[in-house]
Amino acid sequence: MLKRSRQPQYNESLSDKVHRYRGAILVISIPLLLISFVLFLMPAARTPSDGVLPANRKFSPNYVLQTDPSSTRYAVIFDAGSSGSRVHVFCFDKNLDLVHIGKELELFEQLKPGLSAFASDPKAAADSLLPLLQKAEVAVPANKRQNTPVKVGATAGLRQLGVDASERILQSVKDFLKVKSNLKSSDDWVTVLDGTQEGAYQWVTINYLLKRLGQKYSHTVGVVDLGGGSVQMAYAISEEDAAKAPRISNGEDKYVKEMFLMGTKYYLYVHSYLKYGLLAARAEILGVNKDSENPCILAGYNGVYSYAGTEYKVSSASSGSNMNKCREEALKALKSNDSTCTHMKCTFNGVWNGGGGDGQKNLFVASFFFDRAAEAGFVDASKPVAKVRAADFEEAAKRACETTFEDGKSTYPHVEPSNLPYLCMDLVYQYTLLVNGFDLDPWQEITLVKKVEYQNSLVEAAWPLGSAIEAVSAVA
Repeated sequence: MLKRSRQPQYNESLSDKVHRYRGAILVISIPLLLISFVLFLMPAARTPSDGVLPANRKFSPNYVLQTDPSSTRYAVIFDAGSSGSRVHVFCFDKNLDLVHIGKELELFEQLKPGLSAFASDPKAAADSLLPLLQKAEVAVPANKRQNTPVKVGATAGLRQLGVDASERILQSVKDFLKVKSNLKSSDDWVTVLDGTQEGAYQWVTINYLLKRLGQKYSHTVGVVDLGGGSVQMAYAISEEDAAKAPRISNGEDKYVKEMFLMGTKYYLYVHSYLKYGLLAARAEILGVNKDSENPCILAGYNGVYSYAGTEYKVSSASSGSNMNKCREEALKALKSNDSTCTHMKCTFNGVWNGGGGDGQKNLFVASFFFDRAAEAGFVDASKPVAKVRAADFEEAAKRACETTFEDGKSTYPHVEPSNLPYLCMDLVYQYTLLVNGFDLDPWQEITLVKKVEYQNSLVEAAWPLGSAIEAVSAVA
């Protein structure tokens, strides 16, 4: 039997294999090349760190965009008011949105008394800020402190001390920050705010928190801020109304401030009424009839009221406090019937009211308005926002004016003892200011505001946030 001969064995080269399987390779490689080419032409996929959610990701309330810590900016703002000093610390991302500091969107601390209480001792005034400064610096990361602006804005309390006394206190504060602070300070950032600055900052703060900035002026809200020494009103008006603003005397604040915010130009009517804040108004009312019985003081109280270095004798009327008679005293202090008004329409003391309009229809009222309403019991102090009417202040005033000083201690347990004798006066003045001063309908709904909810947190409805936005924008 013949045996089949074996074929010789040899090693097949790589080129021979490629040649032998060239058909299969072409079938596989051509689709792969096409896919690679298409992917190359597509834009790079965005990641959450770019600040944009991937297109195929459904939004979840638990999904948090990561923020680059190096892009955050801090600002420390001192509000040196007439009734006390307060510090606010804010943190912003690159889009000027507030970022949480721990669990809150701001650090807020306060103490009493204010800088104006140290009129004769400027160094003691500056040193009084140390506890607030220490708490503020702890909130700012160490590596960011030297680039974090610290600003001090003194308001009506220091304005009323006079130029010499206020300048000595301001200089002491400037020296204090240079020695005690690790933050970025400048002499230009320690100032007495003029009324228009304070009012404008307050308007920016509330509209920023409500996310109204960038909308047309008719969609913004107006603000009234009742401090201790002054009261501010600010609201956006039309360009046509701004053109009608009356000329002002040299040295007075302009009625209209132009502001460009979030891509939108606003004409902001803003005016600050010095000596018409709540604590200053007490002095004005007590000064109408010096050394005589006052119908605004709760029955049974006699004492002395001190304000801006002046003492006023305080004596209740033998018949007790009386709302109607107190209203007469408040109207005299407001000078609401003053004949010096040379414009089409004035608020009080001859001041142009801005003409009204859509920007004033939705009015947010802050500071002492909220505090007295809560203490008088017609709004819930635990809730930062309340809808009320001016008439509610009138009703509360009627009840307070019928109360004796002794009974008031139990009737109004949340009122500080030093404020209790003046509760009738304060509520009457607030009602008179809204209705006779600002010409509001007693039944017009207004919003009392202490804090505003922003990103599921509560933020103080105060002017320092507006100042902080300006500060971080300037150093960006």
